[in-house]
Amino acid sequence: MFRTALRNVLAHKARLLMTVLAVTLGVAFVSGTLVFTDTLSNALSGQSAKSYSGVAVSVTSHGQARGEDGQKEGDPGIGQQTLEKVKAVKGVASVSGRVSGFAGVGDENGKLIGSGWDNKGSNFAPAKDGKDPRYTFTDGTGPVRDDQVALDKETAVKGGYKTGDKVRVATNGPVREFTLSGVFTTEDGAVNAGGSLVLFDTRIAQELYLQPGFYDELSVAAAPGASADQLLADIKPLINEKSAKAQTGAALAAQQAKDIEKGMSSMSTMLLAFAGISLFVGVFLIYNTFTMLVAQRTKELALLRAVGANRGQVMRSVLTEALVVGALSAAIGLAGGIGLAVGMRSLMDTIGAKIPAGDLIVAPGTIIAALVIGVLVTTVAALLPAWRTGRIAPVAAMGSAHLPASAKSLVVRNVIGSVISLAGIGVVFLGVSMGGDGRMVIGGGAGLMLIGMIVLLPLLSQPVIAAVRPALQKVFGVPGKLAAQNAVRNPRRTAVTAASLAIGLTLVTTMSVLGVTMGKAIDRMSTDKLKADYKVSMSGGIGSLDKSVAETLAKAPGVKAVSPQAAGYFKIGDSFRSASGVNPAAIGQVLNIKVVSGSLDSLGKGEVAVAEKTAKKQNLTVGSALQAQFEDGQKATLKVGAVYEDLDGLLSPYVIDNKILAAHTDQQFIPEVYVNTTGGQSKASQQAVIDALGKNPAMTVATQQDMRNEMGGIINTMLNIMYGLLGMALIISVLGVVNTLAMSVFERTQEIGMLRAIGLDRARVKNMIRLESVVISLFGAVLGVGIGVFLAWAVGSTLTKSVPNYELVLPYDRIGIFLLLAAVVGVLAAMWPARSAARLNMLTAIKTE
Repeated sequence: MFRTALRNVLAHKARLLMTVLAVTLGVAFVSGTLVFTDTLSNALSGQSAKSYSGVAVSVTSHGQARGEDGQKEGDPGIGQQTLEKVKAVKGVASVSGRVSGFAGVGDENGKLIGSGWDNKGSNFAPAKDGKDPRYTFTDGTGPVRDDQVALDKETAVKGGYKTGDKVRVATNGPVREFTLSGVFTTEDGAVNAGGSLVLFDTRIAQELYLQPGFYDELSVAAAPGASADQLLADIKPLINEKSAKAQTGAALAAQQAKDIEKGMSSMSTMLLAFAGISLFVGVFLIYNTFTMLVAQRTKELALLRAVGANRGQVMRSVLTEALVVGALSAAIGLAGGIGLAVGMRSLMDTIGAKIPAGDLIVAPGTIIAALVIGVLVTTVAALLPAWRTGRIAPVAAMGSAHLPASAKSLVVRNVIGSVISLAGIGVVFLGVSMGGDGRMVIGGGAGLMLIGMIVLLPLLSQPVIAAVRPALQKVFGVPGKLAAQNAVRNPRRTAVTAASLAIGLTLVTTMSVLGVTMGKAIDRMSTDKLKADYKVSMSGGIGSLDKSVAETLAKAPGVKAVSPQAAGYFKIGDSFRSASGVNPAAIGQVLNIKVVSGSLDSLGKGEVAVAEKTAKKQNLTVGSALQAQFEDGQKATLKVGAVYEDLDGLLSPYVIDNKILAAHTDQQFIPEVYVNTTGGQSKASQQAVIDALGKNPAMTVATQQDMRNEMGGIINTMLNIMYGLLGMALIISVLGVVNTLAMSVFERTQEIGMLRAIGLDRARVKNMIRLESVVISLFGAVLGVGIGVFLAWAVGSTLTKSVPNYELVLPYDRIGIFLLLAAVVGVLAAMWPARSAARLNMLTAIKTE
């Protein structure tokens, strides 16, 4: 029986080709993901270990803590005195103090080099030999004066800088000009991620990022023969463990390796989820293929039964075929996955996310996973067709080319499918009623709905396709009528073929509707709530602006209104309340704030404005008094002067004059500053704002359209990633349609010969096969789009409270494109089967059994 199974695989190579491709794609996705994440994790861990190779002990500051009264306690970092004590420990060769923060470098056009928050600044910390062990200089030397900086090699090349050139460097304040003292190479992770690194003289770096005389970190190098563990034991008593942590360099590298692995796991999980979707879709293709193969070999299998093979042997022969196909697909998929991982690594380098050098990691677990997944998926998908082979009665089967499913089995299937579908719909509505906490419940309901749909598809296919039959016949004539009849001749087969497309388009439609709706909500928020001409923020949207930005802009010509949106807080009782610090004279000009009661003019009198929802929750009205404690521990009584409609995403629940908030904060966090100009939005006025900021490369001056594009771009990027990943499932769906049609043509060879004999020419035969393919594809697409819209509505209903202006938007253009693509898929999938059918010799076909 094993030899028979192998012969059958070789005898049906063409018919099994699509199954092999489907499994291969899924396995390649899985193995490629595992190889890529393992390789990336290993490279980053190796980089981390290399960067700490000369560090025996590292002491890291936790930053300045706050006491129960809100006041800062202790030192802002590790002091110079502590550094001197550590340096005096026996066995210590040298100690380097480090500080770091954001620093941006502009190119010749003033544009930021590197990507956002990956642009770092640090200090040059030379040892006794005048060299810093962390950096290797390829040109010049490290900065030793206040007016000098050094740049990493990649940044210097991108900016066209050479030693001695003037370099404009920005932190979160005004741009400063330095002289380039040298260029270096580094294993710093920020640089390898596409960012930049600027080295300052230590005193300047401390002024910029901390306080003079303090460090974020100490790197301790051991003298020859000294033990890192012993040094750690001697250093720990010298530091305050409440404000700093000491550990060996090896332990720190190991911890970073664990953090990297943990970070990789989220990306790996996402990619594997999409690989799982592809494999799930592939199950339908495999099931359909083996169902059709078994049906076509009914006489052969019956003959085996007649000559002595029992049910178990016949069943095992089919499963052996599946096993061979799965093993072959897994081996090819593993090889393809390794190639995919190499390609992904090259792509990362191309887009600027430089990956450290390292070996390609193909772990034994990856190989095992690829083989197990390939074999398991194929075998499980073939189980039901194999089980059905054992139920074929030898005598009845030898007199029948195909045994259709009984009416009873379809009735049972329809009942089960209806129950599961209704249960899924019920669970989805339950999730909707739970609001924001019901998304996981909706996900469970969606799974049940899809399963129920798959079970019910044979029932649904008949009325749906029957409804379009008159139109097909009217437009395409006899080929259209025959195509519709062929599509519902075997409802099980049509259902399984359409299911793969339906699943893929359900996911695509759900994400598209949600993405477009979120984009419109953000657009409405920008249009309805934002009156400012420009928003000034740090490049990449991460980090704080210096308070001098608002002051500088207020004095700039052509600027009529400026308001910072400073983030802060105060305590009322035992609870912290987030607050926005604004300019009372300008806030009404840059934001469209609808006042429910009171007046925004009260902000200028030192009073506070409260968002409507918060006011109702806290039982506050105009005139209410709040006993507030600020960040520095100072207390004050704040009077509520206004209640306004919530501006989620633009303002905190409490709004106060920024002068009051700033007076109680050492270093304010100001994510953005809103600006209105006398000339309104124009290139000239935007350039005037940029010029007023000193053409600072670290700052972005965004128009209202830029702000919309910023959020819309994030959503579109996420959607494009989803489309790309889900494209794998749709490709497998196409393979399923091709396979079904090709095998269906083989089954209907005699029938097609008869049609040719009575006058159906080759062109009409091709049209018949194409239309059958399009009908099946559109049937699956319509179901997928319908379920996708329903699920998008369900998920969206849980977002209405957290996303302002949320209203479901149906992207009819994208839905139309999805349906058009489904029709195109049908046409393309039918090309080979249609050509094969048209080329059949009618006399030979008629004689075929």
